[in-house]
Amino acid sequence: MKKYITIILLTLLVFANVSMANNWEKEKMNRIKLDFRLSEAQVKEYISKYIPNVTEEQMRQWEKSKALEYMIIDGQKRYFNNAGPNLFRIDSAAHAIKVAKDGMSLSGSDKDDEILLPQIINAVKQTGYDTVMPKHMRVTYTLTVKPNMVPDGKIIRCWLPFPRRDIRRQQQVKLLSTGEEKYTLSPLSCKHSTLYMEKKAVKDKPTVFTESFEYTPYAEWHNLKPDDIRPYDTKSALYKKYTSERETHIRFSPRIRKLAAELTKGETNPLLKARSIFTWINKHFPWASAREYSTIDNIPEYVLDNHHGDCGQVSLLFITLCRCSGIPAHFQSGFMMHPGDSGMHDWSEIYFHGIGWVPVDQSFGIPPYAKNDDERMFFLGGIDSWRMIVNSDYSMPLAPKKKFPRSETVDFQRGEVEWEGGNLYFDKWNYNMDITYF
Repeated sequence: MKKYITIILLTLLVFANVSMANNWEKEKMNRIKLDFRLSEAQVKEYISKYIPNVTEEQMRQWEKSKALEYMIIDGQKRYFNNAGPNLFRIDSAAHAIKVAKDGMSLSGSDKDDEILLPQIINAVKQTGYDTVMPKHMRVTYTLTVKPNMVPDGKIIRCWLPFPRRDIRRQQQVKLLSTGEEKYTLSPLSCKHSTLYMEKKAVKDKPTVFTESFEYTPYAEWHNLKPDDIRPYDTKSALYKKYTSERETHIRFSPRIRKLAAELTKGETNPLLKARSIFTWINKHFPWASAREYSTIDNIPEYVLDNHHGDCGQVSLLFITLCRCSGIPAHFQSGFMMHPGDSGMHDWSEIYFHGIGWVPVDQSFGIPPYAKNDDERMFFLGGIDSWRMIVNSDYSMPLAPKKKFPRSETVDFQRGEVEWEGGNLYFDKWNYNMDITYF
């Protein structure tokens, strides 16, 4: 009898797992459909602003080179929502045409950092401290669920981003107020720093969650020299953990192993290995806006296949190549808080024995405004003051635990929302961040 009960239970478990997998595949396709909504005519309309009378041959060439991202959905060709702008970032010839028409200008964050980076480098060299140039900020973060996304009276569960309280370059974190009297701050052990609240939905009205806090971020820069890097203790728990593979995106595929070996061939110094990886990614993978991470099975492989990536994508490629090359590395993310140019952002940290963890911003890369070698390699071992660190890893559990799959299964920045009927995806709500600088 026990044998038959066991067989029945195992059968039910298999059916449950199959059902969950099928539900996720259906949900993933719905998310892809939101990201790929443009027709060829719509994409051509954007391209024609810079390349009048764009030809079919040009379109097919760009598709073949992956400069134009599309999918066949329900039998129809659908382009990524930012396929047009991305073309002029990814394809070098198209980029040159756009620059010839619009000119070249620095982004808002580049303009800030062009001034700030020399000050950071000088302050570190003068003081001997590697964390300098603090900025104090007050932030009000609001997440608004659209009316009637949840039935009247049902509880909505919400996780908002909150600055980490366990990071040396992020100090004086103070919660000022919350929209709900009851709330839960995630413990320091949680890799995603959150503030959790619940609220009942009201018919025909938006459901608003809000928090206000202050914190002080510092810039960090290490004047790294190859001779300062000591050999790793390869038997240590830290080394083993942060040089290993990790689900789902840090995988040492044959292609990754071969590429890591080629980029670090003949080199034994960890800093020089990291520089080789950093400069190679910077050279070959221009920034382009990205589809949702939850719809990508392996992000580093996606970057290699598509020849471009946004901040988190190139960071995960950098982390994977570093780990495969014996350099401890981990994901870090939150927001860039540059005045007038704030938004979600991802970067990483790598570990050098004798120095410790140092920041690496792969997508900021080698600055176009750099005037010397210190500035050129600043973001390999340095980071500016305009940051809010929320995450020390990716795809980790939230606190309290989320019952349904996250909207962002990799990163955590905008927030997460659900109710008893399921997850509320990004199209069901909006977020806003007001920043006051002191």
